[in-house]
Amino acid sequence: MSEETRPASERPVGERIAKFLARAGVSSRRDAEAMIAAGRVALNGQAVSHPATFVAADDIVLVDGKPVATPARTRLWRYHKPSGLVTTHRDPEGRPTVFEKLPSALPRVISVGRLDLTSEGLLLLTNDGALARLLELPATGWIRRYRVRVHGAVDPARLAALARGATIAGVRYGPIEAGLDSRKGENAWLSVALREGRNREIRKVMASLDLVVTRLIRISYGPFQLGLLPRGAVEEIPARVLREQLPKPAV
Repeated sequence: MSEETRPASERPVGERIAKFLARAGVSSRRDAEAMIAAGRVALNGQAVSHPATFVAADDIVLVDGKPVATPARTRLWRYHKPSGLVTTHRDPEGRPTVFEKLPSALPRVISVGRLDLTSEGLLLLTNDGALARLLELPATGWIRRYRVRVHGAVDPARLAALARGATIAGVRYGPIEAGLDSRKGENAWLSVALREGRNREIRKVMASLDLVVTRLIRISYGPFQLGLLPRGAVEEIPARVLREQLPKPAV
């Protein structure tokens, strides 16, 4: 019998500890499960051995011996990521990171997906790891839109064919909407939209069309737009807007 089908009196109290850690902004749910497996998480002084362990209101959760604060209300920010920053909290190569450049007044946040070093534009940030995971899933159905500058000979027919998906180096990519906006000599601007957003997907797909991406700007992620947000600026999305736009189970 699943938790959902049990009588209310028999259901565990609280929420799964991996989800608790994600909502507290400690990590994503997947990373929280890895931390549990590594023995880094304790509940009321006892090591946690399974991510299905439940946390109640008065429980004390420790990660690496340090207490984890009760998750704050879910918040979401728009950030205009400049080129030249990596989307990670700590870079082994010592490159500047997104999180080093954020205002110190922000709480600890994680990104919803990533933009690579030379990509720019809209990056959503949240204090809730469970929300980040939800919004990254293709099943959520949110479209990510980009303006892409490429160098090379653009074939509109080959761009249109991407709507059927593409297989590149043995990797299957889902449907991509791509169209030519303008062209000047060997340079062109494209509009690109996709739902998956795999690692360097647009660059790899364009390379398969003999096009080199020279600039990539994300202009929207689902219902949230980059708009006129200045480069490097952060703006919180109002709680009312967040409630209206998110899938109901995420709020």
